[in-house]
Amino acid sequence: MLISMTLPADILGYQNSLDGMARPICDRLLELIEAALPDAERKVWHAHPVWFFDGNPVVGYDRLKHSVRLLFWSGQSFSTPGLHPEGSFKAAEIRLTDVAQIDEGLVAKWLAESREVQWNYRDIRRNRGLEPLEGLG
Repeated sequence: MLISMTLPADILGYQNSLDGMARPICDRLLELIEAALPDAERKVWHAHPVWFFDGNPVVGYDRLKHSVRLLFWSGQSFSTPGLHPEGSFKAAEIRLTDVAQIDEGLVAKWLAESREVQWNYRDIRRNRGLEPLEGLG
């Protein structure tokens, strides 16, 4: 795997702490996300890697008990199918148990949509709920 030398230490630490099932999945997700969103801010947030635009979370992944979850904060509003609703807001996810389950074409489409389709999680308290953001183009 080619890991960018510019990755934050907290994300590298997260990757290095993963077990044998999760590591190949998360390594590949990291590569795909970094390639598609090189201009995004990224850090470990709430204990897992998350990518942001202007402080707004758009995508992240984390190790669950039996799988790895790829989460898109605005994924319920994406036009590309394949994600499952998660939580009470607009997030959607897919859970993976093997690197071979990663459909790189779908992930690329979701990552492209994550740039264009965003709900404003950054200001959810101030706005007293979610409001749509304009795409970052």
